[in-house]
Amino acid sequence: MYGSETLAPAPEPAVVPAPRTGDRRAARRRKSAEAGPAFAAPTGRRRRGAGSGTAAGPGTWRRIVPQALVVAFLAGGTTAFVAADKSVRLTVDGEPRTLHTFAGDVDELLDAEGLGVGPHDLVAPARTEALDDGDEVVVRHGRPVRLTLDGQSRQVWTTADTVEGALRQFGIRVEGAYLSAPRTAAVPRAGLTLAVRTERSVTFMADGRESTIRTNAATVREALGQAGITLQGQDTTSVPPASFPRDGQTVTVLRITGTREVREERIPYATEKTEDDSLFAGTEVVERAGRPGARRVTYVLRTVNGVRQKPRKVAEETVRDPVTQLVKVGTRPLPTSVAGADGLDWGALAQCESGGRPSATDASGTYGGLYQFDVRTWQSLGGSGRPQDAPGPEQTFRAKKLYVQRGATPWPHCGRRLYR
Repeated sequence: MYGSETLAPAPEPAVVPAPRTGDRRAARRRKSAEAGPAFAAPTGRRRRGAGSGTAAGPGTWRRIVPQALVVAFLAGGTTAFVAADKSVRLTVDGEPRTLHTFAGDVDELLDAEGLGVGPHDLVAPARTEALDDGDEVVVRHGRPVRLTLDGQSRQVWTTADTVEGALRQFGIRVEGAYLSAPRTAAVPRAGLTLAVRTERSVTFMADGRESTIRTNAATVREALGQAGITLQGQDTTSVPPASFPRDGQTVTVLRITGTREVREERIPYATEKTEDDSLFAGTEVVERAGRPGARRVTYVLRTVNGVRQKPRKVAEETVRDPVTQLVKVGTRPLPTSVAGADGLDWGALAQCESGGRPSATDASGTYGGLYQFDVRTWQSLGGSGRPQDAPGPEQTFRAKKLYVQRGATPWPHCGRRLYR
């Protein structure tokens, strides 16, 4: 001891967080902090007494500890920063590039790169997969394709960037097929219209022979030409020539010859009846006779593969219009009694003259009806038309009137039967 001064106790060494391996500067500072009381200023002599001693003073430690803490914090943060940075390979529609990212998963990487993906796009690995250093991410954008396959159209999506790749995705066999665009043609992001006709087997039956071909033709007519078969004149096929030929289809060629024939045909006339109370009931009088019309009809007569077909009407022209027949129909009630003739046997007379048949006529057509009137006599008695067309009661009534005028003489062979 020098005098009465007592040395202040030396402070405890400070505990400084160890920096991550590889930071040399932080290691040097760590060694200095661990030195504790042995640390001395680079110049000057040790002094005893107030404000000096064998150990460093409190002010020195107040400077050393915060600096060491800051250095340790910075060293640890740098290590974490380096660990979060990843190098990944990103391939978008076949274009690869390597980039550094802090994204934790695939979805964060896509958002950071501004790559919006839709329901038709392909992302591998999945968007929710964690991202590690050295990973590879592939993005293929979906492309709409307006596809017409063997005559059937629909819209489909593909992630392929060429026609050949798209067809492979669709599972379409292209060997021997017709393509509206080359296989190597690009499929743009905006889409593509593509027609595909696959190769099909079609059988033709023509002129008694059968031939089968492989074709990607768009129509039956085109396939016929490929088979060396020609349609001439009215020839056709069992299916429309413009239709799409299906795989395994059998088509028959119809050889047709035809002519036209014009025929004149009768147009029947109509009958129009009107009631007339001046005529006895059951009596009809033709006021105007009907006349049939005529028309000219054109028919096509065809033979198909040598077989004659039913005539087919193709045109019609009226040459003469029919004339309607006008008939008056009596509605006046018939009288049943004629004085001087009612008590005679008219049924026996009718049986003798006509067999009791109101419509009977003789062989010459001169006499008709129950009582075999001639037309002149019939009309002189008030009858109209022909007697055989009148009803039986009217014929009997007019026969009674004739008897009152001339007795039984109009019936020389059967008149005596009236008196039985």
